[in-house]
Amino acid sequence: MTDFALLAGIPAPFTEPARTAVPFAEWICVLTLVQAAVVALPAARELPHLSRLRSGWWALIPAGSVIAFVFGVRALSGAADGLTYLALVAVPPLAALALAWLMRGARPPYAVAAGALFALAWADRSGLAGEAAGLALDAGSCVTLGVLLVAVTPRRLVKLAIVAMAAADAWLVITNLLTAPNNSLNAIAPIAHLPALQRVQLDAAQMGYGDLFVAGLLGALLARDRALQRRGAALAAVLALSSNLLFFWVFELPATVPIALTLLILEARAWWLRRSDVPPSGRVSAPLVSPAASERTR
Repeated sequence: MTDFALLAGIPAPFTEPARTAVPFAEWICVLTLVQAAVVALPAARELPHLSRLRSGWWALIPAGSVIAFVFGVRALSGAADGLTYLALVAVPPLAALALAWLMRGARPPYAVAAGALFALAWADRSGLAGEAAGLALDAGSCVTLGVLLVAVTPRRLVKLAIVAMAAADAWLVITNLLTAPNNSLNAIAPIAHLPALQRVQLDAAQMGYGDLFVAGLLGALLARDRALQRRGAALAAVLALSSNLLFFWVFELPATVPIALTLLILEARAWWLRRSDVPPSGRVSAPLVSPAASERTR
């Protein structure tokens, strides 16, 4: 669910021949940049109607979703099918909500684009255009989920949740517990050749839905400060692209880890600036009262 995978390293029935001559490295870099872009997309939105739902328990969702997915799919034969149809039903309206309201530059009329993307993903289910449309829908839905979760969860707990999700993801990848459930989920094709929105794929490269979700969560957390959000997106791109070099030695990586590292680096920088009494912008703040005015008041 939360990994990059080279399809040549995945057992049948999911393995398919690459459809283009574009190398795997280029496709995985495209997915990496999309993940970083999701960090930059969430808008700062006040959601007062959700204030009564505010609770620290929501912070269990990120890491809990990864662990529940792995062990749920292993224990329940129909769990992967259920997740497939849940994504099919939930992703398009969540993406429409992002296009209409919750992402930067959103406008209510833009919501109809979600329907067009779904139609393209359905019409070209096995082509690159269809996969790109599905990727756009998944990214938009993750923006919405990130904004909603940040609205109902204390911010400090959201930060801990991002780190905990990355730690759980890394553990599952290292222990090889993630591969079999991922393959089961990715192998499912919905009825009537409907798009498989439970997986994020471009040709020979694959990313888990959770990788986009954690990016949307970080972006929503940083959305109050547009400059900080942009720095976070740029840093996430650099870290994730650098981690892709590990594909020379492994077939699977926890793609949530660069997002968590981005958060930790930003937090460390903010702590250092506070300790140095330097504003986060790097500029020295002007005094609230000018020296001349201060002299006149004496």
